[in-house]
Amino acid sequence: MTFIPLFFAIPLAAAFIIPILGKIAKSVIWIFVTLVSFALFVLALYGTAVTQQFPMIVYKMGNWPPPLGIVMAFDSLSAFMVLVISILVFAGSIFSLRYISHYTGQWKFYTLYMLITAGMMGISITGDLFNMFVFLEIAAISSYALVAFGVGAEELEASFKYMVMGEVGGLTFLLSIALLYAKTSTLNLADMANVLQVVGQTPFFWLVLGMMLLAFSIKAAFVPFHSWLPDAHPAAPAPISSLLSGIFIKVLGMYTTARLVFNVFGLNRANAPVFFNVLIGIGLLSIAFAGITALSQKDYKRLLGYSSVSQVGYIMLGLGIGNYYGVAGAIFYILAHALGKGLLFLTSGSVVNATGTRDITKLAGLGEHMSTTAWSFRLGSLSLIGLPPLVGFFAKYLIILGALKAGFWWLAIVAIALSVLTLGYLLKIENNVFMKKGRTKASKAPFTMRIAMVFLVVLIVLLGIGFQQIIDFLVGPAANALLRGVEYANLVFGSVGVSF
Repeated sequence: MTFIPLFFAIPLAAAFIIPILGKIAKSVIWIFVTLVSFALFVLALYGTAVTQQFPMIVYKMGNWPPPLGIVMAFDSLSAFMVLVISILVFAGSIFSLRYISHYTGQWKFYTLYMLITAGMMGISITGDLFNMFVFLEIAAISSYALVAFGVGAEELEASFKYMVMGEVGGLTFLLSIALLYAKTSTLNLADMANVLQVVGQTPFFWLVLGMMLLAFSIKAAFVPFHSWLPDAHPAAPAPISSLLSGIFIKVLGMYTTARLVFNVFGLNRANAPVFFNVLIGIGLLSIAFAGITALSQKDYKRLLGYSSVSQVGYIMLGLGIGNYYGVAGAIFYILAHALGKGLLFLTSGSVVNATGTRDITKLAGLGEHMSTTAWSFRLGSLSLIGLPPLVGFFAKYLIILGALKAGFWWLAIVAIALSVLTLGYLLKIENNVFMKKGRTKASKAPFTMRIAMVFLVVLIVLLGIGFQQIIDFLVGPAANALLRGVEYANLVFGSVGVSF
């Protein structure tokens, strides 16, 4: 069971090895990063298999038992998150070979790429609140540098804006950690959960939770804290845009919110209906406002950026519904959106690489010249819209079913109606870039770019066809990990333990 720390140790070690390779043999850096990414993918599959046998595995750093020492707590939700992270990291590494070939200092790109991966992996498996903050900052600081990697005026401005807003969120989270530590005298998530049950839902309880919700809303780019994301996505290299939208905002914003709300603060719809209604409100506001704003965009990547703000609203909607189907739908949508939006940002990179522009009004006829890119965009879009049998349909279906089971008929109708916005802004790209006849000069996307896109397309189709198995073995156990609430603490203290 000592595989658990490898999720962050492997990319962290790779980040230190890459600069050395950059001095010795630059040509092998991409191969090295791709092999590391594939190893993480295989490790994530193994971790998922292990959690079918053990509901919780705890890795004790320095042989110190919880709550005295730092622990890594690995359950079905952690396994789900590291698997989704590894898929996007692997696809991005393949795509990056030709995409970043015109950048200088490529080894710096890959060093930051491994650091952001280590940060996201660490957040997903840590059982310690302060270490969650540390990993969050590793991922966030790496992302600031990656957004600015092109070092042009647009990139630097977007990165600075993102950094300012991101650190407001980070410092708010740090302050909430300090307040919690002062009250509970512990940073271990399981131990903190037990103490907070004794404290009860006092004004202090809601103050700290409100601060955390604010911090994570900034990280997840919920409206009205979203303004950094539509600027950051056009500026960042396409593999980073794919990673930021596909999984980064979900790990730093959605996973952290869900883990703390359900498993540490012990909230559910029965004991905190008003709070969960607030989550629904945040989700609906993001879906509607960002979806409407996306309709007026002409920049390929900026439009997709607003789409990401809108789509994460569905995840918050599912969490706010709070029953099994709603939470399972939210978790399933993390996977569906990661694959779909990650793929769409890769198609944007393929188009920009071939044409040199992101302005969709200046692009036409690419459906003939770039058929793999065009069909990748179409299938990714259809999944996000919710067309069966693609994976996005089943994720949205679970969220809507959860709303119906909870008696929120109006919410189910609104969620379905708002899907029209998704159709509208994605059709705008399809019609202007791929369907419209034109003479835009473009060559076929490089082979590695096509391989990365096809990889995600295959997953979108296969996971949609095998949706029942995904729910039974991946999504369902992850949803139950949240819904068991503060039983999380009992599992950590009484779980299979491994010392180092």
